[in-house]
Amino acid sequence: MANIALNFEDGVTRILEGLPYETVADTAYRLGINIPLDCADGACGTCKCHVKSGQFDPGDFIEDALTDEEFEQGYALACQTIPESDMIIEVLASSAVCKVEIEAFQATIEKLEFPSQEIVKLTVKTADSKIIDFLPGQYVNIEIPGMDTSRSYSFCNAPGTDELVFIIRLVPGGLMSTYLSEKAQIGDTLELTGPLGSFYLREITRPTLFFAGGTGIAPFISMLQKLEAENNTQPITLFYGATTEENLVELDQLHVYTSSLNFDVKVCVSSQDEASVPKGYVTQWINKETLTEAQYDLYLCGPPAMVEAIKTSLSDSQIQYDGFHMEKFIPTGNEAASTV
Repeated sequence: MANIALNFEDGVTRILEGLPYETVADTAYRLGINIPLDCADGACGTCKCHVKSGQFDPGDFIEDALTDEEFEQGYALACQTIPESDMIIEVLASSAVCKVEIEAFQATIEKLEFPSQEIVKLTVKTADSKIIDFLPGQYVNIEIPGMDTSRSYSFCNAPGTDELVFIIRLVPGGLMSTYLSEKAQIGDTLELTGPLGSFYLREITRPTLFFAGGTGIAPFISMLQKLEAENNTQPITLFYGATTEENLVELDQLHVYTSSLNFDVKVCVSSQDEASVPKGYVTQWINKETLTEAQYDLYLCGPPAMVEAIKTSLSDSQIQYDGFHMEKFIPTGNEAASTV
């Protein structure tokens, strides 16, 4: 049997005793450590990790999940890797994410606010004042009352509280949207599961860029609350785009952080000619004149088209970055069941 030292990106290390012919992922989950995992078949690359030492059988995987170049650089897939000696492995996630137990809990609706015709701000209070801890940027699944299905929404509040806030786009014909806009009442009980997700705030150690599209602003508000509590001094710029000025929500709160943090916010709209803010897309600020630092960390949350446009603009403008963290909206059925 081999010992597997899992070193998480926040510096925490756990040493696990593996069983013969057991993959690294199987060992971790057997011992209650939830390392990133999705397909478990070597096809998606979610469980990619960096092997620092040790011999192992890399198993079977496809090029999309792990390239030959990555393998030569020491990367492997935890779902396929079978140790043949003691190993040291860097997990590409924090210990808090990997150890967190996914649990179900109840909450009642406290507030239903409609800052625009297309957006609802949902505030709920947990049953028995249960405190919910999570990493800023993560999300929960909320079950649609009366249906055996759920939608995913990012926290828009600081961790460690019994009052949770979500900013949700109202999709015409959407199951959750119909419930929230037509049926929901103050005092209704909701079933939530989480926290979940690998899009979360890391330690901010260099100039950082936030890009938010529409209700993708939610996780960034949670992140900014955390950074304010930590008195972070690194320069942070938020580029926030929406279809109309009405859909640029929480601007008053964002401007508070321009005083309490080394923070700036730039906003724009894409589908409104008469507006008090610039018309266009967040990519208009991706250039050497605006972004003058030698290197950045980046966080993106928005629809796939926005995320891809930002990646292209960064490349075209030769903006240098190291950490690159993103959350794409994922449509499901009639609802844009994104993590925002």
